[in-house]
Amino acid sequence: MKKLADNLYEIASVIMTSIIAIVILFTFVFRLVGVDGTSMVPTLSDNDWLITTTATSTYKYKDIVIVVQPGLLNEPLVKRVIATGGQWIDVDYDEGVVYVGDTKDDMKPLTEDYIAEPATRHYSSDTNDYPIQVPEGCLFVMGDNRNNSTDSRSFAVGFIDERYVLGKAVFRLISGDTGLDFEKFGIY
Repeated sequence: MKKLADNLYEIASVIMTSIIAIVILFTFVFRLVGVDGTSMVPTLSDNDWLITTTATSTYKYKDIVIVVQPGLLNEPLVKRVIATGGQWIDVDYDEGVVYVGDTKDDMKPLTEDYIAEPATRHYSSDTNDYPIQVPEGCLFVMGDNRNNSTDSRSFAVGFIDERYVLGKAVFRLISGDTGLDFEKFGIY
């Protein structure tokens, strides 16, 4: 009888330790985030579920980030980093090209094989006077579905203060279109 009690105690201890470890990991290191909308098509679809890491505070071009910055929208946004603090950006709507550089004079066109289509429609909410410089500690983000994305081009979103980045997408766990899907993101 004592052996059975010891075995049950051991099993309960392992289960509790596992649950605590999972809770700690998903509270402080990883988070599960759902995609709501089509602004990241074709990379992400509505109802996709992402595993994001909160264990980073540095972001670079092409990272997919989850933003919780207070503003007019007051909802989490899933967007791609296009430029970081100190960089210059220009959006040429006539040519559908985005330019980024460390100085105003060395901006180069981005090779954007991940977008649905080039940004050819100038939104009335894009009040930026391009080229513009991204303030230090901020990000300029855009959706991959450029002509259907509310992002840093809009006064409703603007520059993203890095303190309001909830995390960086690492994996797509579930695709809203196809079910289970373990596509890796954000590790370049």
